[in-house]
Amino acid sequence: MNEMKYRFWILITIVSISGFSQGMLLPLIAVIFEKAGVSSSLNGLHATGLYIGVLIASPFMEAPLRKYGYKPVIMTGGFLVIIPLALFTTWQHFWFWFALRLVIGIGDHMLHFGTQTWITSFSPENKRGRNISLYGLFFSLGFAVGPLMTPLIEVNPSLPFIISSAISLGVWLTVFLLKNELPESDLETTSFFGTMKRFAITWKYAWVAFLPPFGYGFLEASLNGNFPVYALRTGIGVQEVSILLPTFAVGTLVFQLPLGMLSDKLGRRNVLLSVLMLGFFSFLAASFFEQSFTGLLICFFIAGMVVGSTFSLGISYMADLLPKNLLPAGNLMCGIFFSLGSISGPFIGGVYIQFFSNVSFFHVISTMLILIFFAILSFRGESLLSPTTQS
Repeated sequence: MNEMKYRFWILITIVSISGFSQGMLLPLIAVIFEKAGVSSSLNGLHATGLYIGVLIASPFMEAPLRKYGYKPVIMTGGFLVIIPLALFTTWQHFWFWFALRLVIGIGDHMLHFGTQTWITSFSPENKRGRNISLYGLFFSLGFAVGPLMTPLIEVNPSLPFIISSAISLGVWLTVFLLKNELPESDLETTSFFGTMKRFAITWKYAWVAFLPPFGYGFLEASLNGNFPVYALRTGIGVQEVSILLPTFAVGTLVFQLPLGMLSDKLGRRNVLLSVLMLGFFSFLAASFFEQSFTGLLICFFIAGMVVGSTFSLGISYMADLLPKNLLPAGNLMCGIFFSLGSISGPFIGGVYIQFFSNVSFFHVISTMLILIFFAILSFRGESLLSPTTQS
């Protein structure tokens, strides 16, 4: 038991560093490019490099995990994050940095895939929600701390990259302390076609569990990417925006663990339905309080409390629906759907702001949440495990 706890805390520390690097790169590169005169559209395109890396690598990750185990995958992922972070200091060029960002996307996804699958595989069902919530909490903490590195570019533009690569290296070395394990095998082929076959089976039985990660990716990316633009166009100041977005994050951090533990007792599906409905009403209310900073502050905090945990709840729900031999495919698909949401959210939100200027931007998010609510409500598929796990 002590060894399991020791492994768990090392894994979630690794995840926090992954969140830290992602949270740092988004504002840091945006500010550097803005000062260099790069257009906002190209700046936004550059930010998708990380998610494109995730999508490119996803179909090819399951086979190495099954063949070599968790530890080599996590170590390779860490290496693919540390080296590009250091290389940012060598040459400032748009496409060179895009390539580095893409490689970091692949490395981060390997870190998430390896740690996420390992944690879901050894977590007992009655503590799965708690463990995955802690996983999400540590990632969110890292993501929240990352942007604090941005002011360091005033000292030296290379300093944030040097510090982040050094911190990542230090945490990465702790992986050497872990004993490698192989995921539970179904004795089927570990080829690319075997992965595609497992994807198809996983989709058939657990498609509903991939909607919350998609929704969270959509929500997070559109809030960070579209809301500041919408706010400025509707008279909400930059200073107010800089308070509202962290308020959502605070709500997420405070309630991530309690909601995970609650889902262990009440069932993942029940908690997901509750938080999605509350999230729908929170953003619907925000559309009526756009001229009230206090009203928006309350709406954002409540929204963070409830829907800020949809990613980790979705992973736990997926693990409830699938046997252990399909967990690698399930975790990969959670990452794929999160990335699809992260890419589509800002695009759909941007089109909405451009062509429906008289209608509140918050309707985009509330509509997405209620659609996922009805999809989960309608789900009556049978688990490959037992019917009780879907409660």
